[in-house]
This record gives sequence, structure tokens and C-alpha cells, in this order.
Amino acid sequence: MTQKSPLNTLIEIEEKNTDDAAKRLGNAIRAHEETQKKLALLVQYRDDYDARFQAGAAKGLSITQYHNFQSFIRKLDSAIDGQKQVVKDAENRIQMARKLWQDHERKRLSYGTLQTRAEVSLQNKETKRDQKAMDEHASRSFFYKR
Repeated sequence: MTQKSPLNTLIEIEEKNTDDAAKRLGNAIRAHEETQKKLALLVQYRDDYDARFQAGAAKGLSITQYHNFQSFIRKLDSAIDGQKQVVKDAENRIQMARKLWQDHERKRLSYGTLQTRAEVSLQNKETKRDQKAMDEHASRSFFYKR
């Protein structure tokens, strides 16, 4: 059974952190897509309502109807502005989640590089030790054959 090194533990931790960060990034992207869909629906609804207003204005509107249309369009514009801010906030969350994922991935790769270097170093030491043992064995064999 091989002993678990501290480096292996760090790699496992960073793999978990990277996976968690990737999930958060995916959730942030999905949330952003939802906010964009809501914004598109609001804009479409506003355009439809404005078209109805234009059609009503062409036929003639009472002052009350005109004020009601204008008031509702202002409310829709306000809702659209609010949703644009929600979309912007969702974009910021994506950027933060992406940076967090990249940071964890970079750490994980760094630890992997350190582990590879340690393994190569250990293998080189074992190779040198084996070569030394073979050289000593060959030297003794040569010495005793004389």
C-alpha cells in the first residue's frame, strides 16, 4: 500500500474545489440565461403594448386611455431597466465564478506539476541507486573472479 503524500491531499482538495467552482459557474450561466429570457419577454411585451397603443391612437383614444397607456409603458420601461440591471449583475456573477474556477484549476494544475516533478525526482534517485547497486555487484563479481 502506498503512502498518501500531502501533495496528493492538496490535489484532491483542489479537484473538489475545481468541481464545485465549475458547478457554481454553470449555475451562474444558467441564471444569466434566465435573466436574459425575462428581459427579452419584457421587451417583447413592451413592444406589443406600444403597437396596441399606436393602433389605438390611430383610431382615437380618450385622455384617460392615453394616460393609462403612457403610465403602463413607463412601468414597463422601469421594469425593463430593472431587468437590465439584473442581467448585468448575473454577468458579474459569471465573471466572478469563472475567475474562481480558473484560480482553482490553476492551483490544481500547479500541484499536479509539483507531483510530476517529485515523481521524476524519486524515479531518478531510484535509477541511480539501482545503477550503483549494479555497479557494485559487477565490481565484486569482477574482483572475486580473479
